Amino acid sequence: MRIGLLTEGGYPYVGGEGGVWCDRLVRGLDGHEFDVYAFSVGQGQEDAGWVELPPQVRRVRTAPLWAAEEDGVVHGRRARRRFAEHYGELTAALCTSAEPGAAEKPGTAEADRFANALHGLAELARDEGGLVAALRSEQAVRALERACRAPGARRAAREARVSDLLTVADHLERALRPLSLDWYEEDGLGAVDLCHAASGGIAALPGLLARHFFGVPLLVTEYGVRLRTHYLTRPDASPAVRSLLAAFHGLLTAETYRAASYLVPGNAHARRWQERCGADRTKLRTIHPGLDATPFARVGEDRGEEEREKSEKRETRGKGETREHAEPHTLVWLGRVEPARDLVSLLHAFAEVRAAEPGTRLRIVGRPSGPEGEAYLGHCRALAAQLFPDEADGPHAVGRNPVSFEELGGPGAETTADVHAGATVTVLSSVVEGFPVGLIEAMFCGRATVSTDVGAVVEVIGGTGLVVPPRNPRALAEACVSLLRDPERRARLGAAARARALELFSVEQNVAAFRGVYLETVARTPVRRPALDGAGDPQPFAAPAEAHVPGHWTEPTPRAVPTWAVETPEPVTETVR
Repeated sequence: MRIGLLTEGGYPYVGGEGGVWCDRLVRGLDGHEFDVYAFSVGQGQEDAGWVELPPQVRRVRTAPLWAAEEDGVVHGRRARRRFAEHYGELTAALCTSAEPGAAEKPGTAEADRFANALHGLAELARDEGGLVAALRSEQAVRALERACRAPGARRAAREARVSDLLTVADHLERALRPLSLDWYEEDGLGAVDLCHAASGGIAALPGLLARHFFGVPLLVTEYGVRLRTHYLTRPDASPAVRSLLAAFHGLLTAETYRAASYLVPGNAHARRWQERCGADRTKLRTIHPGLDATPFARVGEDRGEEEREKSEKRETRGKGETREHAEPHTLVWLGRVEPARDLVSLLHAFAEVRAAEPGTRLRIVGRPSGPEGEAYLGHCRALAAQLFPDEADGPHAVGRNPVSFEELGGPGAETTADVHAGATVTVLSSVVEGFPVGLIEAMFCGRATVSTDVGAVVEVIGGTGLVVPPRNPRALAEACVSLLRDPERRARLGAAARARALELFSVEQNVAAFRGVYLETVARTPVRRPALDGAGDPQPFAAPAEAHVPGHWTEPTPRAVPTWAVETPEPVTETVR
C-alpha cells in the first residue's frame, strides 16, 4: 500500500510537533510505502533539516506555510470572474455561518456552500497554475467586505473595520496556500492509495483535494483538536476577526470530518471534542499514542525487587531501627515548568507531606517553557525557600532545601528513566493537561502515581493510580502520604500501571491499530486504477462492478427488506369457468 502522509510543522523535520510518533509509525509499517507531504512553519525548522528517513519513505515534498513566493500567474478576465465567484461564496459562508458555540454543527447550506467554493478555488488554481496573487489582491479584500455588508450577515461580521478585513484576508491567504501547490497530479497525490493527515486543519487540506480530484480516501489523526486551538487563540483580536476566523476553521473542520473515511482521536478527550464539532461517531476509531517502552524496561523490571527490599527495611525499622536511618522517600515531578502545571499547589501539598512523613524529599525536574515559564520557576523557587528553610543534619553541617529544582541531563538526572528510577511516587499536579506522556513514562517504569483529574489523565491511569481534584493541595498531600506509608500498595499499583501501559500505550499497539485502519479504509474504497498482472496487462474483473455505480454504495447501511418478503402473501386461486 502507498500512503500519502500529510504533516504540518512535524515529520520529517527535526524536532517537529508530532514528528516522533510519525517516525515510529513509518518505521513500524515497513511493509508499506510512504510519500511524505510536509508543511514547514518557519525558517528555523527548514534550517534544522530532516530526521534520518527509513527506506520505505520513497518521496518527500515540502512547502512553507510561513512564506509564499509570487507565482507569476496573471489571471485573465474569465479566471478573475471565476475567482470572484468562488471566493465570494466562500466568504459569504463565513459571514452567515452560526456563531461559534451557538450550534455545534454548521448549517448544511453553509457547509455545502463552503465546500463548493473551496473545490471551485482548487480547480481554478489547478487550471491557472496558482492563486497566490489573486488571494493577495484588492479583489479578495473587496469580496470579503461585500460578504460582511450583505443582508443576512452576522452582527460581528457587519461590524468589521478595514483593519479587520485586511487581517482576515491575510489569514485566509495563508490558510489557502495549499491550493496553489503542484501536488495534485496523477504522479503526485493521485498515485497514493490513502492520504493520512497527521493532524486536522491545514494539514488535511491536501487530503481533501486529493479526494476531490482523484477519489483518494482520507484518514485524519488528531491527538489535539486543531479547531479547539483556534478557538483559544487570538484573545486580543477584535470580535469580527475572532468570529470570521472561527467560522473559517469551523467550516474547514466540518468538511474534513465529512470527507474523511475515518477519524482517529488519540484519546477520549479529543474524541469528545470531535463529536462536539460535528464528527460522525461511526467514523471514529480511538488509537492512543505509541511510546517506546525500551528505555524504561530496566527500571520497570527492577521495580518489584526494589519495593520488596524497601518493605524489608521498613519492617526492620519497626523492630528497632530508628527513623533517621530509614531510606527517605522521594516524590518526583517531571515536565515543562509553566503555570498550567500548578507547582504552587504541589509545594503547598508537599508541606503537609513533610509534616506527616519527615525526611521526604521532592524533586522538580524540567525546563521552563519560555519567558513566562522562567518567571514562574523563579516564583516557585522563592516559595520553596519560604516554605522549607534549609535543613542540616547537625550543628556543623551545611543545610539544604528538601525541594530540588533540576533539569534533565544534570547531576543525577541523565535521562527520564533515571529520574523515575529514584522516585517513590510520581506526581502530576496540572490544572490543564492534554495527553499526559510523562505519566505514561512513569507507568512504564512501574511507579505508583498521584495525579490531578484533568484532560485524559483518568483515561490513561484507568485505576492504576490515585487521582485527586485539581487545585486541592490537601487532597494531593493525603494521596501521597497514603502511598508513602503503604509499600505493598505502591508495588501493586506500579505493577498494574506498567502492565496497562505496555498493553495500551506501546509503539507496537499503535502501529498494529493503524495497520488495521489502513486496511479497513482501502478495503471499503472502490478501485481507482486498473490492477495489472505480472506481464503488465490489466486483470479482468479486478474491480467490482459496484465501483462504477455512483453513490455511497460502500457505506454500511442496513439492507432494506421488501414488503413482499415480510408480509404473508394471500393465496392465489383461479376461477374455473
